Amino acid sequence: MLSEVERTVLAAIDNERIVAELRELVRIPSVDGTAAEVGVQAWCAARLKALGLSVDHWPLDLPELTADPEFPGMEVERAEAWGCVGVLGGDAAPGLILNGHVDVVPGDAFDARIEDGVMWGRGTCDMKGGVAAILGAVAAIVGAGISLRKPLAVHTVIGEEDGGVGAFATLRRGHRGEACVIAEPTAHAVIPANAGSLTFRLEVPGLATHGSTRSRGVSAIEKFTAIQTALQELERERNRDPHPLLAHLDLANPLSVGTIAAGDWASTVPDHLVAEGRYGVRLGEAVADARKAFEEAVAEACAKDDWLRDHPVTVTWPGGVFASGLLPEGDPLLNDTLQAAGDADGLSLEIKGAPYGSDLRQYAAAGIPTLQYGPGDVRYAHAADEHVVLADVLHAARTYALLAVRRCG
Repeated sequence: MLSEVERTVLAAIDNERIVAELRELVRIPSVDGTAAEVGVQAWCAARLKALGLSVDHWPLDLPELTADPEFPGMEVERAEAWGCVGVLGGDAAPGLILNGHVDVVPGDAFDARIEDGVMWGRGTCDMKGGVAAILGAVAAIVGAGISLRKPLAVHTVIGEEDGGVGAFATLRRGHRGEACVIAEPTAHAVIPANAGSLTFRLEVPGLATHGSTRSRGVSAIEKFTAIQTALQELERERNRDPHPLLAHLDLANPLSVGTIAAGDWASTVPDHLVAEGRYGVRLGEAVADARKAFEEAVAEACAKDDWLRDHPVTVTWPGGVFASGLLPEGDPLLNDTLQAAGDADGLSLEIKGAPYGSDLRQYAAAGIPTLQYGPGDVRYAHAADEHVVLADVLHAARTYALLAVRRCG
């Protein structure tokens, strides 16, 4: 049964304002590394200040961050980047952090079109719908005049899509809390665990010659087929015993080659091939161990080939480093979130893990119990038909508001 305070907070949820703010957010084309990524953080800082929160809006020291041995990687150039944290309440450690990333992948649909209760456009699902829900929840708490026993924090971060520089900088600045909910799209589920992912690059050597005398040379393309076979076997091996939270997936730890480039002339045997792809990190697996397993599989394949034995494939790891992350077993945040979602609108949420990387692993690594719950379905993230059901955004706002009141008092 809801308390009087909880009913008051839910009554203060302003549905129209949440939808309007989501539309404003989506219309800011905050693609990673662009000026709009800076602008969207200024928008968030202004909104949080207007709500009466104490706001830390600061320029990130990119040279210092990127030189940190634990820096999670960055895949786009940035001349400027900003952090934004708002805190409602006193000076103690926040009882809850609500986190949302405001960067988006490239696209051209920023009009935030609404049809039949659905908003379409880049960022609606991943994850400005969640950010708008967070802002709506905070606005309801403020509007209801609730005095919190513990502070409530809002972290809006950039760079999640290309490594997580925003969350990394926010945690390095000292912004912490007792627990964190990340508003990633979870399709009516709570996600207490994320597998990780790494980007790999393979450079396969060959020996160039005229195509009419190809037996004198060595095709890097043909040699790559042996490596591809080894990687397929590695993927099978790493998916034989998935973590129970990932057992619902057909592939808990996918390995995918995304790009291949080889050759410079049609009638020349190619002497160099570069392949890049995505490699899953198992739940609980150290990044170093995941890399070692990959590198050993490539080395074993090279050792079996007469050419590659003496001209081995080079493996490097460009791009972001997405470790896995897991909510500690038995942590009350999971049941608290499930209960808040049910009390908000009677929604029963599933519990399952996800195969993709997110900022969850950074908060978890900092010792902050963290899970993901938010509006939208990740299948439509980054897609040409990206969209979010507005009823789900409003439900998330109600859930966040109840959870914040209960966790912060």
